[in-house]
Amino acid sequence: MERMQVLKDLLRDTRFRFGFIVFLVLAGLSVLSFFSPYNPYLWNQVPRDLPPQWPHILGTNSMGQDIFWKLTFAVRNSLIMSLIAGLVSRVIAMIVGMIAGYKGGAADRVLMFLSDSFLVIPLFIIIVLIATMVKARLSLPMLGLLLGVFGWAWDARVIRSQVLSLRERDFTYTALLSGSKALAIVFKEYLPFLIPLIFATLIGNMSWAIGMEITLAILGVSNLDIPTLGTMLQWSINYQALLLGYWWWVLTPVITSIFLFIALYLISVSISEYLDPRMRIQRIGQA
Repeated sequence: MERMQVLKDLLRDTRFRFGFIVFLVLAGLSVLSFFSPYNPYLWNQVPRDLPPQWPHILGTNSMGQDIFWKLTFAVRNSLIMSLIAGLVSRVIAMIVGMIAGYKGGAADRVLMFLSDSFLVIPLFIIIVLIATMVKARLSLPMLGLLLGVFGWAWDARVIRSQVLSLRERDFTYTALLSGSKALAIVFKEYLPFLIPLIFATLIGNMSWAIGMEITLAILGVSNLDIPTLGTMLQWSINYQALLLGYWWWVLTPVITSIFLFIALYLISVSISEYLDPRMRIQRIGQA
């Protein structure tokens, strides 16, 4: 019941409502991939370079593929990849942030040095180099894992700051005096406070992962055989679709990516503001 109340409160926010609806539409689009009449890995299944018309509502491309059904697979794969990256980075960020925030001292300094190193070094160049070396074997889970391993540093700092605040609360001292172990305090007492923050940063990290995947695909260092929003755009660039006037081929992944970024951004911002204590006081005052 409490979770439903949180969702109702968030849906009162116009930004969250718009982002949530757009995300549901795109998620529904990805579900349609399971009912596709075409294999997304095969070419020459339909006439080439047709503009949008029935039954090809988004047209076809120069590889003889229906763009609408190709898009359903691309959205599904992009969401799966971003979710893998987000979950992997959340696990690392939680472990680093919780240990650094609760333990303090030498553990905090070492872990924050590691986190700062990931923030300072040119991660994009490193990711491109690794993706180039393993391009032929870069499956969807591997790409998500790669981005997840490099996408945790900033969020670990955010979690650490929250744990530092919680460590000074009265219930922490009460738990310590009652004989609770550090691990029990972190997971039983702190985790309920951290879950909304982790969820908000998860959405932001998913958006970053999708953007990175599109960038890697445009650079040609990802596996172009896997249908994603990035590889759809890369294939249209390879075939000079915009120059030849096949605007529907280029605009489909571009517009879909824009709507996905906007949806994730609005959801993340709305959740972050909902969790802000000052905004909660304002909502109570307005009520």
